[in-house]
Amino acid sequence: MSTSTVTVTGMTCGHCASSVREEISTLDGVTNVAVDVASGQVTIDSSAPLERDAIRSAVQEAGYQLAE
Repeated sequence: MSTSTVTVTGMTCGHCASSVREEISTLDGVTNVAVDVASGQVTIDSSAPLERDAIRSAVQEAGYQLAE
């Protein structure tokens, strides 16, 4: 089990969080995605460590950006 935490910029509402959660959930091995809109924190549980580029691509597909 692996846990990753990233910060996503531009989320302002529950719909934003849902879009990000849905895209990240499609990554192989992801078991849970928790999004805190206020802080922009996204915590991802997965069966194996995830590549940051894969997370970045999923976040961009949802229409948002990772904070660097």
